[in-house]
Amino acid sequence: MEKSTHQVSSHLPLQQFVAGAVGELERLHYSRRTLARYRAVWRHLIAFCHEMSLEDQYSYELAEQFRTAYQMYEGECLNSRQGWRRHIVFALKVLEDFARDGHIERTVTDMQKIQVPAPMSTTLRDYELYCRDRRHLRTTTLRERMREIAIFADFLGSRNITFFDQMQPADLCAFVTSQHRLAAKSVSRIVSDVRGFLRFLLLRGILQQDLSHVLPVVHVPRDATVPSVWDPELVIRLLEVVDRTSPKGKRDYAILLLACRLGLRASDIRTLTIDDLKWETATIEVKQSKTLAPLCLPLPEEVGEALIDYLRSGRPQSGHREVFLTLNAPFQPFLEATNLHHIVKHWKALAGIRFRTPQRHGLHSLRHTLATRLLHEQTPFQVISDILGHATTASTLIYAKTDVETLRTAALNTEEMRHV
Repeated sequence: MEKSTHQVSSHLPLQQFVAGAVGELERLHYSRRTLARYRAVWRHLIAFCHEMSLEDQYSYELAEQFRTAYQMYEGECLNSRQGWRRHIVFALKVLEDFARDGHIERTVTDMQKIQVPAPMSTTLRDYELYCRDRRHLRTTTLRERMREIAIFADFLGSRNITFFDQMQPADLCAFVTSQHRLAAKSVSRIVSDVRGFLRFLLLRGILQQDLSHVLPVVHVPRDATVPSVWDPELVIRLLEVVDRTSPKGKRDYAILLLACRLGLRASDIRTLTIDDLKWETATIEVKQSKTLAPLCLPLPEEVGEALIDYLRSGRPQSGHREVFLTLNAPFQPFLEATNLHHIVKHWKALAGIRFRTPQRHGLHSLRHTLATRLLHEQTPFQVISDILGHATTASTLIYAKTDVETLRTAALNTEEMRHV
């Protein structure tokens, strides 16, 4: 892994400190366009520091003041001279990393530079076949897992380890430490993937001792974040703005209804087939992409009419069985990696929708909104869990955090508790 050959102190004058950060980005071969974006933000940071007569050094407090003053708010429209504000968050994070570590590393691994030691390549291919044929991992899950294992193998190679049986516990600890810039949830997933790979190596006799227990358990609370939920009137505005006279509008309207009325995941909407629509029983029956479990949901009249309108008047003629196709020839189903976020983004912009606070606003947030509405209507957790296709009600409990009124009814009376 390429490292900087020099350290830069955050106690340097701010302009000199920023120049060091620019040098780090150049060392990492960032594109000219990306460099220009970072430079623009940092140039305004220096100007802000001088205008406010603050200490001429980088500090976290300076960065927070600058962020508060200039960060974009939800739905804000910027003119061409204010475009740099879109990149404040990332630019300040890079400076914070530089101040802490004295160097910068790419947060996204360039897979073209990953080099798996040749003796490890056969083992990785065997593991990929094992995950596909024995563990039956989805294509996207398998691709992500093998990506992480390749990065792990490249890391071992950087420590002059060319065979997996040369690994030591210290190598595993060093690998986990190298991921410290990632969010806890990402580190947890990576550690889990490597742990599974180590168990495979033990199963195949490549390792003589189980090293999986050396890896730490990264605790990520299931309810650490509150799901993003739309206000009911915003959902109405979103649906009302859709142009239902055009093929795009007919398709997108049906997709939005499947998310906000039935709570289907984007992956299940994307792979929904004509055969999944059971008109005779007015139900939708799908095999969930995430859990592979069957799910049967009633087909409301509103959703059914939107689907029929699209199938009859909006969907191009095609031999594909998937319900939803792209708008332009050759009219293919959506790609597997497509999360359909662009559909919500398009109509949200046309409706001029702005949220009171920053939040996620993709298709999955409409699923969250349905769950919260059902909870507000005092629908039993088990029923909500069944509608959303959760394996257990534990996954459903997180939505209680978004329903303040329901939580308020469950709150203890402190005066009564004091007497007790």
